[in-house]
Amino acid sequence: MQSPVFIFHALHIFVYNFIMPPPLALVTGGAKRLGKAFALHLARLGYSIALHYNTSEEEARQTKREIESIGVQVHLLQADLSQPKEITRLFSNLQPLTLNLLVNSAAVMSVGNPRELSSAEWDSTLDLNLRAPFFLSQRAARMMTSGGLIINISDIAAHKSWTRYPAYTVSKAGLESLTQILARALAPSIRVNAIAPGLVLPSDVVTDEGWGKLVERLPLQRAATLDEITSALEFLIKNEYITGQTITVDGGYSLL
Repeated sequence: MQSPVFIFHALHIFVYNFIMPPPLALVTGGAKRLGKAFALHLARLGYSIALHYNTSEEEARQTKREIESIGVQVHLLQADLSQPKEITRLFSNLQPLTLNLLVNSAAVMSVGNPRELSSAEWDSTLDLNLRAPFFLSQRAARMMTSGGLIINISDIAAHKSWTRYPAYTVSKAGLESLTQILARALAPSIRVNAIAPGLVLPSDVVTDEGWGKLVERLPLQRAATLDEITSALEFLIKNEYITGQTITVDGGYSLL
């Protein structure tokens, strides 16, 4: 015969997971870097996580283990978001769950001289960084039956003229415009906002020396911590009177 303590614990798990399931957050590009930080932070806030990845399977499984160690359920979802059919497949794997939060974090930072950039390079960047967040948001809105929140991860590049990254810069500027459009279209039940980080994690396309020089130019003279970026996400979750806004977390980069 099971002890009363065991029975109480089992009943608590049943109530929590079936009668009152935790809210569900879908984080794209959640296997590593900022996406991983967002997924872990949301797990600590009590969300179950739908963790998307494309080619980073090993990193995704490691992130899944870290989230599960918090006691949170994780759904691993592989998809190439530059392909609309893959987005459809991703959401079919989430049925019949109710989605509460979407974080559009997946992106590629492509380098290309505007004089030489090919149409394929342009399209591959815009397809992932701008087209995918639109169709992800469209599908997510259908699953947010009780309302919800969409967070697009932009970049300070949206307000700069980075000639080495034309497709990336344009994609992030477009993403902030899309944020405003969706905020109006999906109100009042769904809020849509964006976060525009500055310098947080070094990119593969920037040398260590180049990164150091960029950080030295900042008014605060340091890169952001992951906690300083994820706290912006938490702020947008908690303040339910904000929609259509981009929160810039850049250490003063936008002042330069």
